[in-house]
Amino acid sequence: MTVAELMKDRTINQAAEGEVTADDYVFAIDISDDKRAEVDDYVVVQEHTVSVNASFSPDTTESQYIRSGKSTTKTGTQETYSISGDRYVGDPAQDFLLSYKMIYARGEDARIPYVRFNILNGKGVKGIGTVIVNSDSSGDAGSNSTFNVEIRKSGANPQEFQYVPKTTGGSTGGEGSTETPGGTEETQSRTTTMKKAVKEQI
Repeated sequence: MTVAELMKDRTINQAAEGEVTADDYVFAIDISDDKRAEVDDYVVVQEHTVSVNASFSPDTTESQYIRSGKSTTKTGTQETYSISGDRYVGDPAQDFLLSYKMIYARGEDARIPYVRFNILNGKGVKGIGTVIVNSDSSGDAGSNSTFNVEIRKSGANPQEFQYVPKTTGGSTGGEGSTETPGGTEETQSRTTTMKKAVKEQI
């Protein structure tokens, strides 16, 4: 499922208020060969996914000053997304993340663009992360095969992001959307193309 497919029947309210559940966050990745896909073409990490936990680890230094005592300075923040769930063969996101290529990828080959935003107001972040596969098939006899993948921020901090859905006719109103003629046939074709690309990587 692509971001465009997920969001096509949903309404973004940038002034939304109220409680938020884990299901209200969208996490999607760019699985294209050139890593230059539009956000609407990112594939959503969702199928048979139990959790996508975001954690932030601050980097700090401490100094002791005369007559002032110890002082802590924050120098940066590492961001990690831990993805876990049950293996589902045929899902573009899982097939890509758990492919031979990504399990053994090094350096630039292990880095992919990602986006995470709230499905209610469209607010989130967009950045580059390094894929780390911890497990592609775990579980006891008779149980579901589980997986665990981490995507850790790589390089500069992610950019603040605002998803703007496509308007009637496919025009775009801002960052996060692409100017493409909408339609079921097109989105199905786009998904089929992505699945073929993933199969070539496995």
